[in-house]
Amino acid sequence: MKSILIIGLGRFGQHLCRKMVELKNEVMVIDVKEENVEAVMPMVTSAQIGDCTNVEVLKSIGVANFDVCFVCIGTNFQSSLEITSLLKECGAQYVVSKATRDIQAKFLLRNGADEVVYPDRDIAEKVAVRFSASHVFDYIEFNDEFSIFEIPVLEEWVGKTIKEVNFRAKYRVSILGYKRGDGTHLMPMAEHEFDENEHLMIIGKVEDVERLLKNFNNEKAKRKR
Repeated sequence: MKSILIIGLGRFGQHLCRKMVELKNEVMVIDVKEENVEAVMPMVTSAQIGDCTNVEVLKSIGVANFDVCFVCIGTNFQSSLEITSLLKECGAQYVVSKATRDIQAKFLLRNGADEVVYPDRDIAEKVAVRFSASHVFDYIEFNDEFSIFEIPVLEEWVGKTIKEVNFRAKYRVSILGYKRGDGTHLMPMAEHEFDENEHLMIIGKVEDVERLLKNFNNEKAKRKR
């Protein structure tokens, strides 16, 4: 459990707040709009109406006591930049600021942000990858080179073990786990037998995963013959 401060309760800030609470963190929120604060007040540890561009407001909160401070202001970049800088001046341990463009990220990082997130861009990229491929249920970009994909089980694998398929050597991707009706199972053994009702979580280079996904199209084409 961590102590979290969220500044700015627009759509992203509110979604972040709910998830942080769901994950059993202690969350304090602050926003200039009373209605935004009231929307999440029942679920958080504490809430306050205030303008965080005022350094006295930040000092009164005691920002140094939080494990992570999020700056979630999306409509006023000048305020986001000022608050990010003031948080560090007031002793904040770790500051994560929201950006919508690369130029904003550069300024935020120069002015105190330890990390910058692009929620709109990240969601758009994830949705684009998922719906561009016919056999991807979910997608997470791991880093610049590798990504995690959730895919179905190829018909030719059913009843065979990971070892029998020679999965890693044949497809140049690794299986992190699989989802089935009884839950999620991580790091399956080589003796795990593929089931048609499973979804696999695999990690690999995008080009290798795309090569693997072509097998599903080939399988579909064979069925039509």
